[in-house]
Amino acid sequence: MNDPQSALGFGHFLTQTDVVSRTLLLILAAMSVLSWALIATRGLGQWLRRRRSEQFLRLFWDARSLDEVGAEITTHGARDPFSHLTAHAMQAQAHHAKYGAARLAEAGTAQDFVTRTIKKVLDEETLRMEGGLTALATVGATAPFVGLFGTVWGVYHALVAIGMSGSGTLDKVAGPVGEALIMTGIGLAVAIPAVVAYNAITRGNRVEGARLDAFAFELLTFLTTGTSLKASAAPAPHIAPAQAQLRAMTHGAA
Repeated sequence: MNDPQSALGFGHFLTQTDVVSRTLLLILAAMSVLSWALIATRGLGQWLRRRRSEQFLRLFWDARSLDEVGAEITTHGARDPFSHLTAHAMQAQAHHAKYGAARLAEAGTAQDFVTRTIKKVLDEETLRMEGGLTALATVGATAPFVGLFGTVWGVYHALVAIGMSGSGTLDKVAGPVGEALIMTGIGLAVAIPAVVAYNAITRGNRVEGARLDAFAFELLTFLTTGTSLKASAAPAPHIAPAQAQLRAMTHGAA
């Protein structure tokens, strides 16, 4: 004769759940699917951005002129944050040189216009890199509590059923209560990958953002003087105000 306790488990737990418990399970399943989809897409996107950025930076610093860089961007497109920033900065410089301050958005000197353009692109890239992180953080923060609520709900119903049966021995209590704890385990299984991925992606974005900020200063100097900061330890006197403005705008946004 089979021991009734041998039938206990996840399958038995599913057959004993009510509408509330099943709804919580569906919520956790949806959270898990969402988090793994974001982990895959954001992780792959970050890896591709890093690879394409390295390729563009090698091409940029090996190029003999900005025209060569512009031709490369025109041919292959801006596929990474660095080429995107370079393309918009070069377009801003060319537009201001051709049309001047024709509109309020173009007011100021060419340096001012290029600086504002760089700042705008930096903000756009920051928002793009942070896409999906809010959802990952939400899953990581709420999934354990959803599972805990399911456990509390399951324990309550298990104890009510045991009380109605009139049998409160350990072998009668341990099985139903143990099954209810499955919800907590599911909540943790959903939350832990989301938290780990959130931290890893956030760190990668922070590193990439810092490199992009440094490149923005290099690019601004190169567009204005034709030389890079690598060629001179100190920027030209008339470039320093523009760099200070860009630095203040960048840190102010952060």
